Amino acid sequence: MSRWPLPEPMQKALDEARLGESAGEVPIGAVVVRDGAVIAAAHNQPRSLADPTAHAEIQAIRAAAKLLGNERLDGCELWVTLEPCPMCAGAISHARIGKLYYAASDPKGGAVEHGARVFEQAQCLHRPEVYAGMGEAEAAELLRGFFKARR
Repeated sequence: MSRWPLPEPMQKALDEARLGESAGEVPIGAVVVRDGAVIAAAHNQPRSLADPTAHAEIQAIRAAAKLLGNERLDGCELWVTLEPCPMCAGAISHARIGKLYYAASDPKGGAVEHGARVFEQAQCLHRPEVYAGMGEAEAAELLRGFFKARR
């Protein structure tokens, strides 16, 4: 566990991940923050919704866009428990999210510091500021425990 208390948005994202885990989903959570307040929170739901695009990041982005009545989330931050995949990184760029915070790196499926490195591509029209590692131990332990229980 962290030596220091986690910022509220990352704690909320971890809480969302636990909700997803209790529903049988891979424990990943995400929140969208605007002006210091959480405006949307979600966890993975691909299995429960039978929707391969229902990743935590996508669900949180959709909820925030609906709340704000705009597909552009200028001035918003996304806090997520795992490094986003290529699909989610693309959505983050298209939504114009200003800052991305993620807890655990994902060398296998991530697309920010691993794999496709979406934000480094010339075709990427918007690049958020990226901050990694906050809450990494907690997020990684949630994922390890989830997959260990299924083996």
